[in-house]
Amino acid sequence: MPEGRVFPVWRGIGVGGGGVGGGWIQGWGRCLRWEPDSPGQGARTPVIDYPVWVVLCRGGHARLREVCQRGRGAIRLPTEMLSIKLPQLFNIHQIPKVFREDSIISGYRHPRSSALDCVLSSFQMNNETINIWTHFLPTWYFLWRFCVLCSTMNFLTDSYTWPLLVYMLLVCIYPFTSSCAHTFSTMSPESRHICYFFDYGALSLYSLGCAISYGYYVMPDCWVNSWLHQHFAPIAIGNTLFCTSLSCYSRFLELQFPQRSKVLRTGAFVLPFIFDTVPLFYRILLCCGGNCSHSDALSSHCYHLLFAFLTCFLFTAHLPERLAPGRFDYFGHSHQLFHISAVVGTHFQMEGVMADMTSRRTWLLDHGAMPSFLGTIGVLVASLVLNLGIIGMFSAPLLWKPCHGSNQPHASTCECKEK
Repeated sequence: MPEGRVFPVWRGIGVGGGGVGGGWIQGWGRCLRWEPDSPGQGARTPVIDYPVWVVLCRGGHARLREVCQRGRGAIRLPTEMLSIKLPQLFNIHQIPKVFREDSIISGYRHPRSSALDCVLSSFQMNNETINIWTHFLPTWYFLWRFCVLCSTMNFLTDSYTWPLLVYMLLVCIYPFTSSCAHTFSTMSPESRHICYFFDYGALSLYSLGCAISYGYYVMPDCWVNSWLHQHFAPIAIGNTLFCTSLSCYSRFLELQFPQRSKVLRTGAFVLPFIFDTVPLFYRILLCCGGNCSHSDALSSHCYHLLFAFLTCFLFTAHLPERLAPGRFDYFGHSHQLFHISAVVGTHFQMEGVMADMTSRRTWLLDHGAMPSFLGTIGVLVASLVLNLGIIGMFSAPLLWKPCHGSNQPHASTCECKEK
């Protein structure tokens, strides 16, 4: 083997090996060679001519480790440069109470993870991995559906489509926010609360998007232009602010009063859901009484309601992990099923809203008022600002509250935050 050659080089088909078969030559190529620091001295400094071959050539991984060991003083590369260490996982007894989940025993990430560790942990199997991906991947599905609608509808000038525009924007935002909250919730106890504050805010805004789209597209014929129809969006704004405030407040009760916290948080989201779906429930009752014809939109709405009730059940029941603690830490626990059920329900809701929008367009334009900019985009912007203000109010004490154990070692800091 010629001196100074470290990695094999591909010479092409029919080259090398006596001219038969081709492929890798027996010697080493110029992928990496050692050059002297000055004339007359031995080879000491490594020079990489073709870095791509470091990965592609045969035995490149082992050769690169050898090179790193030989040239550590010259290029200062650790032997573990090709290894990525995933964050360490802990069981429930090794982390503060604020990070613990009901009936989940293992797979917890470090309570003081860095942002990079949080991102890497999404590619590592832990008790949050499926939670992250079950909302991150659907985000791209909803974005794709939104892009298709943008190419087929005129959202800029056709005001009839503005309620759908608001709805689709919020449908894309809430799963992405949830995915980010689950990803970065282990950076500190404070960041955990703040991440979920934004998660709750996104969900409450999603309920507002449902109310706006239902108010314009799903409202029963006999309710169009009624008092409820005219005040549907303003009431929905109040529900959104109530939902964000109560759900954020419930996190401060989580350690001392876990049951009360759960009840408040569940009620915070159930109330806007009930209000938003009152027109839909009435339409279903009319159809059950034979006063309406069956439609694809109504079928999609019924599927959405089915998954909505399933979502609520999974959120409150903590099944199946409550029946066998520790058996569903990584796969199949209720929050993962809750995410999947919520996304599937949102899909059917989206189909129902678009079906009603298309099939009822002529009748609604003849008998109802056209959607206005203030009643759609304006409501969204105002609610967004108000919700961010609420999140800021709840986050400020967490960001500025001093911890008496801040000058103690890392473990003591975690204990201080837990208290």
